[in-house]
Amino acid sequence: MTQVVDELARRLVADTFPPPAGHRDSRADQGRRQALLRLRVLADVKDAVRHLEDQAAHAAADGGAGYPEIGQAMSMSRQGARRRWPGLITNSTSHPTHRPTPRST
Repeated sequence: MTQVVDELARRLVADTFPPPAGHRDSRADQGRRQALLRLRVLADVKDAVRHLEDQAAHAAADGGAGYPEIGQAMSMSRQGARRRWPGLITNSTSHPTHRPTPRST
């Protein structure tokens, strides 16, 4: 997966930030410029992925998934999912409150 994301970042750099016209950088300057642009693109990709994870977690919770399932899907613990998305699962939807039946006197 890392190689796929790296290739995507390299393509995004090439497509989004073409070299300045008529400007000739040294090899070192070109390498530094490409590395910094790749870093910028990867930071943007990370933000976009995090946003999409949030959307997917909300959709999963809306569909009835609990913190254990969401955590497992994210390769984290239930507690980790609860810390990442506090309040995502309400007690009324994930674990109905058990009320003891009243005793007759």
